[in-house]
Amino acid sequence: MLHHVLLFAFVWNGIKADGMFKDFSFQLPNIPGMNLNTGIAVTNVGDGRGPLEWIIASNNGPNIVLRINETTGKYENIALPGSPYEQLADPEGSAIAIAACDLEGDGLEEIYILNSNRRSSPKRIKDRLFKWFNGRYQDVFLDDRNTDLSQTFEGRAVSCLDRTGSGKYGFLIVSDGSGVDGKIGLLEFQESESEVAKGFIVVRDFAKSAGIDFSNGGRGAAVGPILGGDGFSDILVLNEANQVKSYRGENYLFKNDGKGSFKNVAGDVNLADEAPGRAVSLADFNNDGYTDVVYGNWLRPHKFQLQSADASGNSRFTDVGTNEFSKPSAVRTVIAADFDNSGMFQVFMNNLVYPGMDGVNKLYRIEPNGQRVNIVSEDIGDAAEADKFGTGAAVADINGDGVLEMLVAHGESRAQPLSLYYVSPNKTAGNNWLRVFPLTQFTAPARGAKVTVTLNDGRELTRIIDGGSGYLSQSEPVAHFGLGKSVALKIKITWPDNHSVTKNLSADDTNKFHTISFTGN
Repeated sequence: MLHHVLLFAFVWNGIKADGMFKDFSFQLPNIPGMNLNTGIAVTNVGDGRGPLEWIIASNNGPNIVLRINETTGKYENIALPGSPYEQLADPEGSAIAIAACDLEGDGLEEIYILNSNRRSSPKRIKDRLFKWFNGRYQDVFLDDRNTDLSQTFEGRAVSCLDRTGSGKYGFLIVSDGSGVDGKIGLLEFQESESEVAKGFIVVRDFAKSAGIDFSNGGRGAAVGPILGGDGFSDILVLNEANQVKSYRGENYLFKNDGKGSFKNVAGDVNLADEAPGRAVSLADFNNDGYTDVVYGNWLRPHKFQLQSADASGNSRFTDVGTNEFSKPSAVRTVIAADFDNSGMFQVFMNNLVYPGMDGVNKLYRIEPNGQRVNIVSEDIGDAAEADKFGTGAAVADINGDGVLEMLVAHGESRAQPLSLYYVSPNKTAGNNWLRVFPLTQFTAPARGAKVTVTLNDGRELTRIIDGGSGYLSQSEPVAHFGLGKSVALKIKITWPDNHSVTKNLSADDTNKFHTISFTGN
């Protein structure tokens, strides 16, 4: 379980901060042999105690696990030979995407590393599924009972899905079909065949029985309560066409029936976009209680899809993206978060250098305006990265100051160092915040849960705990709320089994980190 502590206060003496982000990459270690870094995941490695860590996938060398030093405020790579975390480095792998969640219900998150041959086929490098056992990580796929699954998926995204609300997650793997048939996989814990006490757990692919074993050149994916007023986790998959495989490229939106079976309704709600999708994020941008979708299409117009419902409760998504927001780019990551604690989302779009395209990263403030939104371009500061080959990115508040940090990986086609960004303090001055960490029945992070906070000005702000993988990456399992000058009066958490808990707050609960159990304690 995550134990949150305030680690240190950082001094910004002499720093002029006009834009949103300031480069703090000097806090990162010097990693010998610069890698092609791709996906990033945020979890508690090991026994689940202490601050969160960043896990960074490398496509041409060892993966990296960065832990903050509470004394210096700088990060250290702990996935070293001889350490309990050395298996996570997997130097023989070719990692591209990472996700973490509790597979078998022991309260600790397993870590799935999706390895990819990039453009070669058939797939030659096995995936890894790491479990913490007896003080070390071990690969579940080394068990003979699981070996047939370790080379199945040539993909770009891995997400966490609790489709029945049991508190035990499955790993949703979206294959792009470059080396295999491209079908979606759903690996879940098979208790009857496992020997958990001995560290042996068996996983099986349940995609077919769940109704999601489709082929369509998958890229990005998002999991959460997208449709309806329930908490059941739905699945949005961004696809792209593949003439060799005869994939047309339209997106999927799989609606959960509440029992763990799914039906594709993308065409019914106007999300069956046939443009080549890449990165996606879920958020309620206009605070109307409906989950909206923002995603980037590869070299095609990006989409800002607001959800509404008619008198019969039928959902419909409408693209409200401005010409500037929709302008095509070589996009790799899209993150929706409140970076400046203003009470409004910003959307970060991570682009890369590509011929004929603007490779500068973008940041937009999303201002609620009744049933619509205003999309306003913001000064991104040091995170513009005009000459970078960006891939994955994730956010977390690891230093415990109530403001999100952002880590960006690079390595699409050229090795470049990681970048760590802090929000400029003049952007957050005087703004309140609240952080909510909901737990499953087994005290693991409740990925896919929905958290709504009611403010003293009447607004209701909603966050969905990230299950990954908008594309390649997965952010912290915490609902981060900027409140502006307001204070929070009430928290409501809805878990993936659709049960909910409401907690009243006092003024003293603002600017605090709240861990809330499955029963509401």
